Amino acid sequence: MKDKKIGNKNILPSVLQGDLVRQLKQDGAPDVDVARAVAELKARKRTLEAKELSLQPKDDIVDRSKMEDTLKRRFFYDQAFAIYGGVSGLYDFGPVGCALKNNILQAWRHHFIQEEQILEIDCTMLTPESVLKTSGHVDKFADYMVKDVKNGECFRADHLLKAHLQKLMSDKKCTAEKKAEMEQVTTQMDNYTQQELTDLFVKYNVKSPTTGNDLTAPISFNLMFQTSIGPGGNMPGYLRPETAQGIFLNFKRLLEFNQGKLPFAAAQIGNSFRNEISPRSGLIRVREFTMAEIEHFVDPNEKVHPKFPNVADLDITLYSSKAQTSGQSAHIMRLGDAVEQGVINNSVLGYFIGRIYLYLTRVGIAKDKLRFRQHMDNEMAHYACDCWDAEAKTSYGWIEIVGCADRSCFDLQCHARATKVPLVFEPNKGALGKAYKKDAKIAMEYLAQCDEGFIAEQERLLNETGEFTIESEGKSFKLTKDMVGVKRFQKTLHVEEVVPNVIEPSFGIGRIMYTIFEHTFHVREGDEQRTYFSFPATVSPYKCSVLPLSQNQEFMPFVKELSEAMTKNAVSHKVDDSAGSIGRRYARTDEIGVAFGITIDFDTVNKEPHTATLRDRDSMRQIRAEVSELPVIVRDLANATLTWAEVESKYPIFEGQETSKKDTVEE
Repeated sequence: MKDKKIGNKNILPSVLQGDLVRQLKQDGAPDVDVARAVAELKARKRTLEAKELSLQPKDDIVDRSKMEDTLKRRFFYDQAFAIYGGVSGLYDFGPVGCALKNNILQAWRHHFIQEEQILEIDCTMLTPESVLKTSGHVDKFADYMVKDVKNGECFRADHLLKAHLQKLMSDKKCTAEKKAEMEQVTTQMDNYTQQELTDLFVKYNVKSPTTGNDLTAPISFNLMFQTSIGPGGNMPGYLRPETAQGIFLNFKRLLEFNQGKLPFAAAQIGNSFRNEISPRSGLIRVREFTMAEIEHFVDPNEKVHPKFPNVADLDITLYSSKAQTSGQSAHIMRLGDAVEQGVINNSVLGYFIGRIYLYLTRVGIAKDKLRFRQHMDNEMAHYACDCWDAEAKTSYGWIEIVGCADRSCFDLQCHARATKVPLVFEPNKGALGKAYKKDAKIAMEYLAQCDEGFIAEQERLLNETGEFTIESEGKSFKLTKDMVGVKRFQKTLHVEEVVPNVIEPSFGIGRIMYTIFEHTFHVREGDEQRTYFSFPATVSPYKCSVLPLSQNQEFMPFVKELSEAMTKNAVSHKVDDSAGSIGRRYARTDEIGVAFGITIDFDTVNKEPHTATLRDRDSMRQIRAEVSELPVIVRDLANATLTWAEVESKYPIFEGQETSKKDTVEE
């Protein structure tokens, strides 16, 4: 195998490169050679995907600038602190974006928490350093960064080096030999050490792209936001980089809540924080984002899901690690076959992949632009033993929107090893009572509720300084060694010890939202200025608009009646009684994705029983039904218990109103 040159794109096509990777592994080749071969294969895969994207039909490509103009103009979301110049990677959601996001989360709660009987918890975003040190985030959650030596501007090292090399390669004076060398460097970008990156920055004379100034050597930059907990600054902490750790730390209590039985699942929805060096691409790479995570705890000897047959017949696009290393494309596969053939490790993982697929397609992700890609060995997270990403095809290429990892028992074992045995405070009631009189009870109640991480930290302070301070109910207590101690206890149970494995589906809500925007954005045929979002009614910001044909006061009682009835039926709606033609107002509501529209016209006023039209946003077709029936029809459409086709089959198609302002009701 030594005569094969690794990393030259002109030598081997992707399939042969995959063969080379497998052969190197079989021969026990050095890790550095295997890593280079895998990096080369990944680079070719990216090139192939870029080519595929460039060849896709023109009508399959979203007009991103037009879409983003609509999103900003209608205030779906915008950069935070815009009047102060904005802050990269931070966004504010407006009324429409907020409603859409809430509906996406509500659909998630119904699809997973309610249907799967999952236990939902809500944990603090502030996390002591000891917790994240144990989980590996303090040491491993980092990227390399360089700084402009004069103005301090920061850049992510690997991204900047890659961009610099691409600029050098595009120069006509660049020789073929030099170009091949730089291509080789680019393919290995994910595998370089800090020192190797430093040498490359010197070798290629990389400068700041904005000022041309010199740069510092690459340094490791932890992506977590650091802070200190409490006024003394003695307890370092971080804003959480994921919501999962709160669930792991409460595992014992959740297990007790579930009567000590496995399997069970817990979930949490909340914001997480990652101090990205160079956030970009709108909602795709940000510094504060909403996550929805599930931790499904299962006996490692019983990784079989009883409800897997419910999803086994789904046909899903899968991109296994084997297919990637062989240079093959993703292909559609029956989920049951994928588990039976070992492509997906077990039916628990397979079940959640199926449920994720059903959820994503339900909220607006296009089936033909969705795939599940398995992580290759060299890109697996430090806590995972197998991982599949739900990836969506966008104008930015394929992006990860959901991760589904088999975390094995990594986190539970880490926290168990770190805490060793349970800890509790042991207060000296006499000494506390003497020092704080009747307030001693407040201090003792506080000490009884402390978690083990806090106890361990205070024990350290007690040993080092002889005291620590707590605050409760607005009072401060300085506790010394004679007032409180720390007791360790351990129970011996003569039972089989099982450390559960964890299957973790992790949803990036912002990325899902952005993908929905792209997959549902359309331009009306024949009118380039009329754009609309075809959100599924389930997640539409407003389910229905109520539009009087004009500002004629005769319409107002019906507008009020419909609005009140909609509210009683829990149907979110928007009344638009502003000036302007009905066509223009339809366009305004279409632009923010309102699913249906009710119009009150002169037939509503002049005829009995009173009727109004109901319009479907996507087809622009309308039916006519009694005013009293419409709120229930819209509710059922929004809940997906009724289809528009069923509505059209039951009610007459609207062709045009038959009466006008001057007409009166016939006697």
